[in-house]
Amino acid sequence: MADPERTIRVLLVDDHQVVRRGLRTFLEVQEDIHVVGEASDGDEGVARAEELRPDVVLMDIKMPGVDGIAALRKLRELANPARVLIVTSFTEQRTVIPALRAGASGYVYKDVDPEALADAIRSVHAGHVLLQPEVAGALLSQESGNGGHGRGNALTERERDVLTLIADGRSNREIARALVLSEKTVKTHVSNILMKLDLSDRTQAALWAVRHGIGA
Repeated sequence: MADPERTIRVLLVDDHQVVRRGLRTFLEVQEDIHVVGEASDGDEGVARAEELRPDVVLMDIKMPGVDGIAALRKLRELANPARVLIVTSFTEQRTVIPALRAGASGYVYKDVDPEALADAIRSVHAGHVLLQPEVAGALLSQESGNGGHGRGNALTERERDVLTLIADGRSNREIARALVLSEKTVKTHVSNILMKLDLSDRTQAALWAVRHGIGA
């Protein structure tokens, strides 16, 4: 029997019932993953995420009404702690990159191998960023064009140490323990990192770090 303390609680957000049914059928046989609810569009997905407080949200991008990107932005505004994994049939970078910039922890295609999907859920739940190589390359190219590397030069050595651990999915408490610092000091470093890199949250900081070869 699965340990409730270690079970990953998942919310499915997709406008196609057959997709949600297929995802649920597979995920419910995973001992460490439990589907806590479903939603058929972004608006309902945000409401359900606030109600159910899942660990991971599997989110489609293209949905009628409120789409996945708008839902991501709303979840970030609400400071909802769920990690969002995009599950999409759209492979164009112009579709996926805005979702990552809006706060997604990664993305997979709808034809992903079932076991790979389960591993992806476990990965983002653990705090890692899941990027396909072609999207990582596109993000890196965009950052280079926008002076992203230059912003990284503004980080102190200690801030780079903290950023490395953020990219590894560590909490402030774990970072404090690893670097022998107080949690208050770590929070200050995190705030400085976000300000210097012009980022809004830890997920974007982790994405930035992965794009620039820091950590993860």
